[in-house]
Amino acid sequence: MTDRECAGKAVRDLRSRWRIASISSGWRFPSDWAVPEVDAVCRAVLSGGDVDGALGGLGRSRAWTGAGLDETLYDVAALHAVLEHNSDGLIAADPGAAPFGMLRAAAVGWADLAGEAPGGAAAESFSGLATEGYLRVRLGEVYRRVARTGGEPVLLVIGLDLSRVDSWSSPMAMVLLADVLRRVFDSGETAAALGRSTAAVLAERDTGMEHRVRILRREIGDRLRGDPQLVTAARPEVRWYPLPESLSAAHDLLHLVAGR
Repeated sequence: MTDRECAGKAVRDLRSRWRIASISSGWRFPSDWAVPEVDAVCRAVLSGGDVDGALGGLGRSRAWTGAGLDETLYDVAALHAVLEHNSDGLIAADPGAAPFGMLRAAAVGWADLAGEAPGGAAAESFSGLATEGYLRVRLGEVYRRVARTGGEPVLLVIGLDLSRVDSWSSPMAMVLLADVLRRVFDSGETAAALGRSTAAVLAERDTGMEHRVRILRREIGDRLRGDPQLVTAARPEVRWYPLPESLSAAHDLLHLVAGR
């Protein structure tokens, strides 16, 4: 067998073991897992090449095809588990055990494209959250709906204390926050970025709101404590405001909560 054939076989073997570990760890759609960027990561790992660059490419590919950040990071954790355990049996992925650098490379790549994925034109480019401009459009729509049919919309505001987080790491806090917001508020609510450390959710207040806020606090804290660079930001401030009577007053409220 030639060197090229040996290298190809090694890539196929690693890809197969990685796929099994990823699917057993919760990858939802097995037919969507194998993308060209997977092979690029395998080649980089086996050849000692630019693994972080290849993982960044994988993260961008996952974002483009609609995979969430959590699913993407579990996929990378599955790769790490396979590399650590030379076994053909089922291997459980543990993001807490994967090197921080691997997870960050994939997460930054994911965030690069999350706002440009299909349907994301109104999204902030790094976190993938809606822009403040889009939130203002949605506020106008909500006020018109309330005038016709009633309702009790609220603005939920989440602030992170990034004062002790270095400038290079702080954008990652918003990426993790955005992923949690999309998971907790997945019923048509609008989640938007209002700055480098503040996000807002436009939602309808209902009997489940307080429960979702508790889940939100817990999951954000867990995600930030999992990153040694972001642990000091792991106690988010979460407040909600009933929308004022007029749209112009709601715009003023946005300025207030964004600290401008």
